[in-house]
Amino acid sequence: MKFDIKRHIYLTLLFILSFTTGTANPQEADSIRITVTDTIPTYTSDSAVISFLKDAGIPIIRNSKLKLLKSGRAKFIDLFEEIRKAKHHIHLEYFNFRNDSIANALFDLLGEKVKEGVEVRALFDAFGNLSNNRPLKKEHLKAIRAKGIEIVKFDPFKFPYINHALHRDHRKIVVIDGKVGYTGGMNIANYYIKGLPEIGDWRDMHIRIEGEAVNELQDIFLTMWNKSTKQHVSGDKYYPLRNDSTFKGDKKVAIVDRVPRKAPKLMRQVYIKSIDAAQDKVQIVNPYFTPTSSVKKAIKRALKRGVEVEIMIPGKSDIPFTPDAAFYTANKLRKKGAEIYVYNGGFHHSKIMMVDSLFCTVGSTNLNSRSLRYDYEVNAFIFDKATTHELSTMFEHDKLDSTLLTKEEYKKRSGWKRFVGWFANLFTPFL
Repeated sequence: MKFDIKRHIYLTLLFILSFTTGTANPQEADSIRITVTDTIPTYTSDSAVISFLKDAGIPIIRNSKLKLLKSGRAKFIDLFEEIRKAKHHIHLEYFNFRNDSIANALFDLLGEKVKEGVEVRALFDAFGNLSNNRPLKKEHLKAIRAKGIEIVKFDPFKFPYINHALHRDHRKIVVIDGKVGYTGGMNIANYYIKGLPEIGDWRDMHIRIEGEAVNELQDIFLTMWNKSTKQHVSGDKYYPLRNDSTFKGDKKVAIVDRVPRKAPKLMRQVYIKSIDAAQDKVQIVNPYFTPTSSVKKAIKRALKRGVEVEIMIPGKSDIPFTPDAAFYTANKLRKKGAEIYVYNGGFHHSKIMMVDSLFCTVGSTNLNSRSLRYDYEVNAFIFDKATTHELSTMFEHDKLDSTLLTKEEYKKRSGWKRFVGWFANLFTPFL
């Protein structure tokens, strides 16, 4: 994938200019306030976050089955196999479908399912499609619809264009027959399997969910679908697990959905609460690590309490300048005591966090302003030691392909790159 810098600059400027409309405030403060004391806590971090989620009206689903999909190959093999089994409906919501071999294979398979009588609905973001170097164009959409697939673009760009730069749909959701769901960091593209010449292998994380938590993903999809199409798709046939007492799972999951205007602060509040509740260790992997000031403050509070904080960032990126901004931010936290690992095994696009070996999160949310302040995002917060351990084991393994960022390592970066990092950091409230 050759990066189109003109397109990226145009989209970035479009996004920054949107703030002149007064629809967003990059300096908005979080309403959450965590009291930090020196006393020994009488709670565990997972119980504190569960309590916070319940108070926020987020259900904790206790009968889930989970499967981590730790590569593009694992995701697409599992997803395609489950699509082949579909009997009633297949719902897909992605930031973009890249017009390549994987997307073509997917739409061919979905077309076959339509012939079998399966309902297929696909939603993608107009901004995400425009930012893609192989976007779906009118002729592609016409061919897809000819297969009987309903496919819709969320919030198409219309004049005045700047009104559409905010609040993009960055989620990645699939729901099959209302029984199996997928979410995580991967869109639909073959580089999740093949990698890219400029950055090497593409590392990413997705999760398969079974159980009543799928109802939450279904709610998210149908709300966005009906909003985009003005249809009224609903009914028990899309929620077969509501009345199914036979399904048995043993994992606790909360689906946290960031909806602009409706729940604009929720995602970052859950991240802040998770970090503030930590008593032992926080591990973070995130590709565009330029967190909001409130999240950075939470990390600093954790370090001050003696919590071990490990952060992994990629040394290479699919977007210019973002590694420099991330290096600048991470180095500031290194000075406060965080351990920063620079991943050298390709581009690590995973969006995961593990806390105290007790709970973790997998989802679409980048730790940057774009995700935490503006876009539609979804994360699964998983309260399960085994799943958390599996992710932490992966983190430890990835350290072998990483460089520990030290003062000396940071000084090895050229003066120009350090300047770019400082300069790019000035724009992080908008990116």
